Amino acid sequence: MDSAVAAIAEWMPRQRWFGGKGHAPALRLIGAFDLPTAEEDARVRTLLVMDDAAEPPILYQVPVVERAVRQHSPAASDHLIGRLSEGGFLYDGPHDRAYTDALLDLIVGEGRAASAGAVASGRYSGGEEDRGGGAAASARPPLSAPATVLGGEQSNTSIIYRPAESAPVICKVFRQLHHGDNPDVTLQTALAASGSPHVPASVGDVHGEWDDVGQPTGRARGHLAFAQEFLPGVEDAWRVALTAAATDSAFTDEARALGAAVAEVHLSLRELFPREQPSEELVDRITAAWSRRLGIAVAEVPELGAQRAAIEAVYARAQAGAWPELQRIHGDLHLGQVLLVPGRGWVLLDFEGEPLRPMHERCRPDLPARDVAGMLRSFDYVAGSTAIALPERAEAAVAWADAARHAFIDGYVAASGLDLSAYRDLLAAFELDKAVYEAIYEARNRPTWAAIPLHAIMSLLESGPLRASPDASAPDRPEPSTPSMA
Repeated sequence: MDSAVAAIAEWMPRQRWFGGKGHAPALRLIGAFDLPTAEEDARVRTLLVMDDAAEPPILYQVPVVERAVRQHSPAASDHLIGRLSEGGFLYDGPHDRAYTDALLDLIVGEGRAASAGAVASGRYSGGEEDRGGGAAASARPPLSAPATVLGGEQSNTSIIYRPAESAPVICKVFRQLHHGDNPDVTLQTALAASGSPHVPASVGDVHGEWDDVGQPTGRARGHLAFAQEFLPGVEDAWRVALTAAATDSAFTDEARALGAAVAEVHLSLRELFPREQPSEELVDRITAAWSRRLGIAVAEVPELGAQRAAIEAVYARAQAGAWPELQRIHGDLHLGQVLLVPGRGWVLLDFEGEPLRPMHERCRPDLPARDVAGMLRSFDYVAGSTAIALPERAEAAVAWADAARHAFIDGYVAASGLDLSAYRDLLAAFELDKAVYEAIYEARNRPTWAAIPLHAIMSLLESGPLRASPDASAPDRPEPSTPSMA
C-alpha cells in the first residue's frame, strides 16, 4: 500500500483535478476499499488519500487498478500511474474497463464494499415512469458496458457508458471529498424525481464513509460518485453563445427561454427543500463570505487592492437593502452548465456549487440572485472572450451580451413572478462577488485570462447597480456600455 501511495503522489500533480498546483503533495492514506472484478489478473481499489501539504488539507478519491503484468496498449500506457515496489503495475481506474465495470455494477447492482477503514454503498435510482415532460427513464443499465472518460474536466472525472441495449449513462467520480451530502447528487435526484424536464434523469450514486478525527463520531460520510442520463451530441450553451456572438447571430430568444428555465428550477427547489427567512445571522454569513472571498482575491490578485474599498461599499449597500427568502439554488450557474436539447429545451447540469465554497455552505439555503448573477456574468464573459479573439467585434459583442442579459432577465421575471427591481443592490453585489471569484480562478488556473474579470470589476464599479443588474420591469434600462471584459 505504501508503494501505491508513493506512486500516486508522484503522478497526481500532473492531473487536471489536482487542487494543489504549485506544491508537491504529501499524501496520507485515510482509507480504501476493493471492488469485485471478473478479471483474474486485476485488483480494483479505491484509495482515499489526504494531501497534508495543502492548506487546508484536501481529501482525494483515487480509483486504481493493480495488474500483475504491464499492459502494452497505447491507451493503457497513457494512464499508467507507476510500478509497485512489491511487483505489479498501477493504473488510473477510470481509464480501465475493470474499474468502470466494477463501478457500474456497484451502482446498478446496489452493491457494498468495505475494507481498510472505508465503506462504499451503491444506490440505483432509475426505473421511474416518465418524468413529467422531461426524459423518460430508460431501461435499467447492464452491470457492464464499454466506457470512455469525458475530456476537459477540471475537478472531477466523468465516465460515459454506452450500453448496446439501453441509453448512455454518465457517471461523475468526485475527486475531492467532503463530509456531507453533495448537492450535485441530492438536488438533481430530487428535481428528476419531481418531474422537472430541466435536469437529466438520475441513474444512481455511490455513498461513502471513512475515518475522520475531525468529526464527533470519528467518521465522515459523503458522496463518491453520481450517475445520470447522458445527452450525447449536444453542445453546452457557452459554445453556442460564443458562436452566436462571433457571428452576430441573435441569442435573445434562447436567453429568454433560459431565464424561464432557471426560474422554473428555482420554483421547484423552493418546494422540494426547506427555506429560510433572511435573518440578521444569515445576512451576516453571506456578506462575510463576500468579504472572505474578497480578502483571498486581494491576497492572490494584488491589482484588486486599489478597488477593495469600492467593492466593500457595494457589499454594504446590499447588506442594508432588501433580502428575499433563502432557498436551495444551483450555486455555480453559467453558460457552461446548461445544454439546449432539441425537443426538450434547456437542461441544467452540475449542481455541485462553487468549488471554492466549503461543502456545508453549498448545502445551505441561498439566494436565487446568486444564480441570476452568475448567468449575467457568463454573458459578459462571452463578450470579453469574443473581444480578445476578434478585436474588431468588441463593440458588437458587448451589444450582443447586453441584449442577451436583458432577455434572460425578461424570461426569469415572467416565469418566476419576482420583481427584481426591489433587489437591485443585492443582485449588483452578487454579480460583483462573482467577478471577484473569477479573478481568483483565472489567477490560479488561466493567468492569461486574468484581465477579463479585472476589467469586469472596474466596469461594474464604474457603472453601478443599474449596469450590474438589468431589470426586466424597469423602463429605464441602461444603454450598452464599453466592453466590460475585453
